[in-house]
Amino acid sequence: MTTGPEAIRKHPITLVLSENVPPLLPENVVPFEQERPVSRFPGSPMKSDLLDKASEIVTDPLVLINLVSQRVRQLNSGRSPLIPTRPSMGVADIALQEIIEGKIKLVEKAEA
Repeated sequence: MTTGPEAIRKHPITLVLSENVPPLLPENVVPFEQERPVSRFPGSPMKSDLLDKASEIVTDPLVLINLVSQRVRQLNSGRSPLIPTRPSMGVADIALQEIIEGKIKLVEKAEA
């Protein structure tokens, strides 16, 4: 079995596009509607000032994203907020505010 450029020359791949594809016209487009997940906290998207404050506490952005998303999942599944909330707060705002107030902390796992 040959590999490298010789193999490519021996077995070229040809891409054939169908000429029978109908044009993408509004009457040909079927709208795809997906149910939005229902949240008990119908607030706005997370606020950048909360994100800035929380990023001072959890400096690694990937860790902060994972921490917030895990807490958002918990709140959406029925867990109660650890802080007083306002109707304008979304679940991400609640999670960020909990991090800022020290209600949620990152704990390093001890190696086994």
